[in-house]
Amino acid sequence: METRAPFVVVGAFVLAAIGAVFGFVYWLHNTGGLGPRATYHVQFDGSVPGLLAGAAVLFNGIRVGEVTELGLVPDSPRRVNATISVSSTTPVRSDTKVGLEFQGLTGVPVIALEGGKLLVNSGEVPTLIAEPGAGQGMTQAARDALRRVDSVLAENAEPLKSTIANLQIFSEGLARNTGKLDSIVAGLEKMTGGGTPSQKMTYDLRAPQNLGPASKTIKGQLAIPEPTAVAMLETQRFLFSPAKDHAGFADALWADSIPKLLQARLIESFENYDIAHAPLRVADIGQTDFQLLIDVRRFLIATDSEPAAEIGLSARIVDKNGKVIASRLFEDSQKFDKVEAPAAIAAFNDAFGRIAKDMIAWTVQAL
Repeated sequence: METRAPFVVVGAFVLAAIGAVFGFVYWLHNTGGLGPRATYHVQFDGSVPGLLAGAAVLFNGIRVGEVTELGLVPDSPRRVNATISVSSTTPVRSDTKVGLEFQGLTGVPVIALEGGKLLVNSGEVPTLIAEPGAGQGMTQAARDALRRVDSVLAENAEPLKSTIANLQIFSEGLARNTGKLDSIVAGLEKMTGGGTPSQKMTYDLRAPQNLGPASKTIKGQLAIPEPTAVAMLETQRFLFSPAKDHAGFADALWADSIPKLLQARLIESFENYDIAHAPLRVADIGQTDFQLLIDVRRFLIATDSEPAAEIGLSARIVDKNGKVIASRLFEDSQKFDKVEAPAAIAAFNDAFGRIAKDMIAWTVQAL
């Protein structure tokens, strides 16, 4: 007995020490520390699912205390009273908002406080009133929302039924008039330029071929820059005088804009005359001895009486100093039978061929 007595005393002391340590840790965890505390009463108007004594109290997301007591209000079964203990330095004001939040995957409930708008303490705050529905969880909120939706549907059952019936009648009407609707849509697309774009037909201007052997060569280096023209002529479309749209030319285009097309075919015409001394574009060479400057005055289809292709070009030859050596106006026209693209192209080729021959002969003579 005397031998075992010290062991019993030692064991009892160890157990008491362990219990004291656990008790201190528990107290420290639930009271939040050893500093001064402030106690507040919180009143919830509704259920607080899962809230327990010892639950955390957060202020602006920071833990400042814990729930110390929970209880029901005897004279108001809907309400729940909670007592919280927080650090005395927590800036709780009379307009501090109170709510219930659920944290983590398991949804552990905590009381959340948010600072109010008052900058100074308005005095002692005995009771904080939680916001309406503060204890409502997401599941309950979903149930309430579905309940309200069901109520709205029940109240408007007849109008909804009438609307669905009208939609059915409308869809049946659309099905019966599908062909007419397709025609209307096609007409709108055509009027607004929409729908599948039509296939464009591109036409080229032909340079004269049989110019014979060169009786006289071109002296010096000659260049033909891109002809100048008014904005109306900077186009690939066929132009008419008087201006009017013709169905046969709606999808007809020149191979390039009119000035660039004339430049290319004039150079080709000079090459067909004398390939060895033919002019080049200004961009192809540096300083040149002479330049043949072309201004496009007219390149259109006249439809006043009998349709005709009309071409008018103003030409000047200048030297490297900018001095005009010679100048001349070249004009020609060719009539054709029907206002159709193939006939007009043939007429333009004939008129341009004569102008190109005259311009070559004049240029060779001037140089």
